[in-house]
Amino acid sequence: MLTPTTRSDFVAPPSAQSAAESFEGSPLKSMTKRRIRELAPGYTSEVDTVSEPEWHERLQEFDDANIYQTWSYAEVTWGLQNTSHLVLKKDARAVALAQVRIVKTPFLNIGIAYVRWGPIWRRRSNEGGEDVFRQAVRALRNEFTTERGLVLRLFPALFDDGSPCYSTILKEEGFSALRGAPSARTILMDLNPTIDDLREGMMSHWKRELKTAERKNVEVIEGDEDGLFAAFIKIYKEMVSRKKFVEPNDINQFRLIQAALPKELKMRVMLGKSGDDICSGLICSAIGDTAIYLFGATSNNGMKSRGSYLLHWKLLETLKQQRISVYNLNGINPVRNPGTYKFKSEFAGRNGKDVQFLGQFESNAGTLANSCVNGAERVRLIYRDIRRLWARGRGTIPLKKAT
Repeated sequence: MLTPTTRSDFVAPPSAQSAAESFEGSPLKSMTKRRIRELAPGYTSEVDTVSEPEWHERLQEFDDANIYQTWSYAEVTWGLQNTSHLVLKKDARAVALAQVRIVKTPFLNIGIAYVRWGPIWRRRSNEGGEDVFRQAVRALRNEFTTERGLVLRLFPALFDDGSPCYSTILKEEGFSALRGAPSARTILMDLNPTIDDLREGMMSHWKRELKTAERKNVEVIEGDEDGLFAAFIKIYKEMVSRKKFVEPNDINQFRLIQAALPKELKMRVMLGKSGDDICSGLICSAIGDTAIYLFGATSNNGMKSRGSYLLHWKLLETLKQQRISVYNLNGINPVRNPGTYKFKSEFAGRNGKDVQFLGQFESNAGTLANSCVNGAERVRLIYRDIRRLWARGRGTIPLKKAT
């Protein structure tokens, strides 16, 4: 038989305030939704409030803008339904941008938010110091980790070239270096010297090959039209078949991206023509102050023309005219792809700097979300390994960068 509880036996539950105070120091705190970190005074953030034209217009205000942060890249590559756009403002003026890819587990509000080569935070007016970067990554963490409960991964376009403060900022803002992520290297070519000094700075072998190409009377055609892109794809496919490697990027996707980009953000296509045939080609993107090498190819009949040497040289002349200050040769691997490494390093010569990306950084939303994402990553890696084994069975070299 139950005995009624008297007032003297009853222990009142703690108040909401005292419960919160008790919880603050408990181990359970780390398993729940993380706290919002207030932005510094004057800063605000907005998510998914801009249109495509507005986004592309704002991108052009930043030196570190790049093709991977264009609306068109997201629309073609993974779809706008899986995309968010964050704008950080200071005193009502946009000072940082980030395009975010979102991948969720079906039927669960668990997933990953991924920012490639972002946030964008170096305005052309030389504004945007370390504090802007700090507020940008804080705003991203607030929105995607704290509010949405997603694992947030950043792959910023930063390098280990004397800027250790950014690693410190990321750590202080709740990010940790992603373990097991492959290290990525590239060559950054300084385009500030005169065009004559750039040529003089190339390695002697590269300069000899360039002189040979110039004597071949290869005609250079350049522009951004779809017809040029289609012509490039033809020789690119020839090269893929000849070298027998798995394409690291879908060239046809980039053709669709090119069609969707506004005129001022389109990629530059350069083709070398020997007689009636296209013998070589390259594609690069230059949106901020840095040009990015994307694709290069030589046709089966163009191996002796040395057209790739001439095209890269003509590209330097074009980039100088556009006042681009850095040419990112977009990836090197001396072990797995020594030929490409030799071409790029000798091309950049004394004006090039071999750098490693700062890395990928992650902010976890909690144990469950992190476990699901790690499980999905394991499945992705298994698929990648199977793809490589399949490629080797066909006598191909997987994931090798084209030149």
